[in-house]
Amino acid sequence: MMNCVQQYQSLYQKDPEAVAFCPYRISPLGAHIDHQFGKINGLAINRGIHFAYKTKHSGICELHSLNFPGKRAQFHVASIPETKQGDWADHLRGAALKLSEKYKLKFGVAGVLEGSLPIGGLSSSAAVIIVFLSALCKVNDIHLGDWELIMMAKAAENQYVGVNCGKLDQSCEVLCRKNQLLYLDCKDDSYELIPQHPSMPEYKLAIFFSGLERSLQNSAYNARVDECKAASYALKAFSGMPYEKYADTRLRDVPPAVYYQYGEKLPTNWQKRAEHFYTELARAEAGAEAWRKGDLLEYGRLVFESGYSSVHNYESGCPELIRLYDIMRHTDGIYGGRFSGAGFKGCCMAIIDPAYAESIERHVEEEYLHAFPALRGKYQFALCESADGVMEEMKK
Repeated sequence: MMNCVQQYQSLYQKDPEAVAFCPYRISPLGAHIDHQFGKINGLAINRGIHFAYKTKHSGICELHSLNFPGKRAQFHVASIPETKQGDWADHLRGAALKLSEKYKLKFGVAGVLEGSLPIGGLSSSAAVIIVFLSALCKVNDIHLGDWELIMMAKAAENQYVGVNCGKLDQSCEVLCRKNQLLYLDCKDDSYELIPQHPSMPEYKLAIFFSGLERSLQNSAYNARVDECKAASYALKAFSGMPYEKYADTRLRDVPPAVYYQYGEKLPTNWQKRAEHFYTELARAEAGAEAWRKGDLLEYGRLVFESGYSSVHNYESGCPELIRLYDIMRHTDGIYGGRFSGAGFKGCCMAIIDPAYAESIERHVEEEYLHAFPALRGKYQFALCESADGVMEEMKK
């Protein structure tokens, strides 16, 4: 039995009406470029956020989280605070507010949220928003299409929580299917689910938690987004391209040839961000083709290369994650790996040969804790598989 169900039973002395589930995600390729309308590769994993809940006919949302014990959140669907309150439930308030702007909400929910892995790097924030939207829609008989759900969840994070994320996280957690790679163009929302090729060797997804948790809005994430936009605006000016409002400017608007002609004119940091964008876009495209052919060796090589660019061009690593990345590069049985998520803290992911799972777990832990002994007891390893996207309702 899931812990959220047990806690629900303890709080309400009955079984929940339903349990909604949204998976976490990894993005092996396409890191940091979704907000610039790049292309991404994504997989949902079989760990995520569960929400055991019941309908509240009073319209009140009464929420508990096993990840933030002892801190209950409560609000009414007809009087949601217009601005964030600075606590763990802001993602839920933002979700409810965005839903209420388009649909009339009559009923609330009471329930318990449970994240099955530590916070950081797997887009738990998007998963929390999506699983809560799923439940709130269910009790109010609202039926959102996939893209409506994705964009509503993104708006909650952008406009309410204040994180300038793209749509990578939400898209993976809604659209992904087990053993199929999501190949998404964030410019026009076209996407393909590329099946696992019959000749592809078996693989599993390893998650290495650094022991450091982080919040995107307290990181350099938003600054990196601004640097990318500034690079795009400057490249347009240098080349004589017409440019729109700064807020609407993206690196995807600028052809690679323009960057390679004028990139050296950019300030160093802006040039590095642009270099990451254009090379990562190419890796996402090449990765989709490698997956299509079942070439996991080539796919893994590209993922390691992506990690290197994230360190040296996007400059998103912290010492702990950089060390994890370096250890992975020299560990037998790992096809490829990199930071997962923004990369300022959190975790690394790797695509591995299952036959090496035990030795990979042992070797990486020994090497990492030798470098950072104070993180013993906080560092964690999880072995996962690819999975389907959000499930509106999972029966008890």
